[in-house]
Amino acid sequence: MDELRIRVSLDGQRLDLIDGSTVLKTYSVSTSKHGAGEKTGSYRTPRGRHVVHSMIGAGEPAGTVFRGRRKTGEIYSEELASRHPGRDWVLSRILWLSGTEAGRNCGGDVDTLRRYIYIHGTPYADALGVPASIGCIRMSDEDVIDLYDRVSPGTVVDIEA
Repeated sequence: MDELRIRVSLDGQRLDLIDGSTVLKTYSVSTSKHGAGEKTGSYRTPRGRHVVHSMIGAGEPAGTVFRGRRKTGEIYSEELASRHPGRDWVLSRILWLSGTEAGRNCGGDVDTLRRYIYIHGTPYADALGVPASIGCIRMSDEDVIDLYDRVSPGTVVDIEA
């Protein structure tokens, strides 16, 4: 196997896991409802070359709730959601991204890592394929667990329009 990499298409609302020139798997995702952009506070999905900086959630059950990259002890349910309306749910696994392009998505007010941009699970599987997040790349719990189990820190992630 060549080196695995991830390609996210903002226009296509999909994430491809690629080995060399072969697409191994395509997943439906949801990126920012505000479009593409790199600035801190924009709530947009950053473009360009990134790497997986950290991976959080190994071995946790599907639906595990994270806040500030720490598990809360909760498992997502509709009842839990009704008690926390408007919460931006980060579930199951987190792949925390770091930009590699100085001035574009790394450093200053365009730093992806300091913006806390993740690939993570979501309870809103019905919104996948449509921009709906506030910057992160959302996947179904099943898909983010599958992706998490296939990649490692340092995996290249290219986010393109």
